[in-house]
Amino acid sequence: MHMESRQHRPIAHRALLEACKRGNTKAQMKVYELYYKGMYGVSVRIVGDAMEAEDIMQESFLIAFNHLKNTDLTVSFGGWLKKIVINKSLDAIRKRKAFFAQVEDLPDVPDESWGEGETDLTTEQKVAQIKRAMDLLPDKYRIILVLNLLEGYDHEEISEILDIQPSTSRAQLSRGKKLLRKIINSNGNE
Repeated sequence: MHMESRQHRPIAHRALLEACKRGNTKAQMKVYELYYKGMYGVSVRIVGDAMEAEDIMQESFLIAFNHLKNTDLTVSFGGWLKKIVINKSLDAIRKRKAFFAQVEDLPDVPDESWGEGETDLTTEQKVAQIKRAMDLLPDKYRIILVLNLLEGYDHEEISEILDIQPSTSRAQLSRGKKLLRKIINSNGNE
């Protein structure tokens, strides 16, 4: 359902994007300023490194601006740019030789409640704790968690992006959540 809503949204900033198509550098800078923060967040959550995410951002925007003249603006620029950022981020991970284990034959790990060991932390403290814990996850789990929980992709979409089976995505998500809970609970008890 959310794929349809992404595809049928009116195109934001159409005039600005048309100017970018014509090579207007001021328009390109405005588009960069509009989308940079969100796209950087996607990349840094996937690669887990600020400097690497910066490089990915530069490359992603260059690709987008270079291919914009051949792109139909009836699709969401932000969605298209996000796919470029995700793919570039995943390429960076692959260069680090991150491997996604094929686990179709392994049973799914049942989800447990997130409430174990709850403390009186503020929401901001809980978010910071989760972010720190996510940085400690192996790439194969962190990427699935980011794509599913933070970016809203379903397992079919993740399987296409990562070239894995949907069952692998589901299993990696389940294992990633379990490991994330374990990290959070062990850090909370120190």
